[in-house]
This record gives sequence, C-alpha cells and structure tokens, in this order.
Amino acid sequence: MRAAIYIALFSLSAAPALANSLVAPGPRAGIAKSGLSATPAGEWNRLSRSDGKNVELWTLDGDSLNKVTFFGGIAAGQPLVREVDKKNRPLRKVAADMLITDIPALLESTYRSQFAVNQMEIATQEPALLSGNKGIRFTYDFTRADDEVRRKGEGVGAMVNGRLYLVIFEAPALYFFDRDVEKYRALVATLKL
Repeated sequence: MRAAIYIALFSLSAAPALANSLVAPGPRAGIAKSGLSATPAGEWNRLSRSDGKNVELWTLDGDSLNKVTFFGGIAAGQPLVREVDKKNRPLRKVAADMLITDIPALLESTYRSQFAVNQMEIATQEPALLSGNKGIRFTYDFTRADDEVRRKGEGVGAMVNGRLYLVIFEAPALYFFDRDVEKYRALVATLKL
C-alpha cells in the first residue's frame, strides 16, 4: 500500500516537469536558454520535448500541425540538434565563419540525416534582419519518410558573434501553413538579442 502511495505521489510531482507549458502574450526572455527574447501577441504552447541544449519548441495546435523552433546561439562545432547516432549518422556542425547562405543548407543536411527526410527543397532565399543583425530569410518544403505529409517551412537566421540564431516555422502545406504563417511572422518581428 505504501509503495502505491509513493508511486502515485512521485507521478503527480513528476507530471508538471514533463508537461507542456503555456506561453502567455507579452515579453518572454531567455528563449532556448539564450539571449533571445520575443513578445508573442497570442498564446503559444511550449513543448517539454527538447531537441538540444539551445533548442526550444512552440506550437499552437501540436508539433505535427504547426511548430516554431528556436535555435538560440548554437556554438561553433555544435550541431543544430542533439545527435541520435554520432557514429553512423553524424550531423554537420555550425562553423563560426559560416556565411548566412550556409544556414539553409545546414538545416537541410540536419533534416535529411536526423529526421529521415527523403525530400527537401530550399525554395527561396533573401537577405533579412534578425534583431538588427544581417541574416537570411528562406522558405522550404519537405516530406518525412515516416508520414509522407508535405510540409512547408520558413526560417530566419543570422550568425551573431560566431553563434547561430535561427527561428523556423513548419506546418503541413495543406491548410495549416497558410493559416498560421502570419502568426509566426508577427512573432519573428518581435525577436530581440
């Protein structure tokens, strides 16, 4: 009986640590354990799942329907996300001297290796500013082998003091991308470093 009570109490105390959390409208500092901050106009959900030390995920309806991923100051020599299989599928690393045009290619190579993406195309690339820093805005689409859903994405990234700051939005091409991309763009417009 005591063991059952302890297990129940442990489960209740552990649940909040594993739960997603609400991101309320207003200023939000320390995104992705970095100096990145934003001021969302509406509510988002911060996913408890972490894809890496300086990676944070927000969603409106669930990460398979719409997802914003913040990469907060990925240091030179580090991959974008935590490597699953370093020996057989090593990931390309951030380089301190990367050109901004290398950022979409880094994302693409990471997705192909880490997330079983069998089709990916960088559609557009153009100069952009990320909190006043010269960067790149790009669009892409991809399909993962495990679900074969065509997804669209948009990203804004910059190299600042040898670290990569990148914010991407992804959603299924059918309905969800067009419905939510403006919310992402409004969020990106508030980013500060």
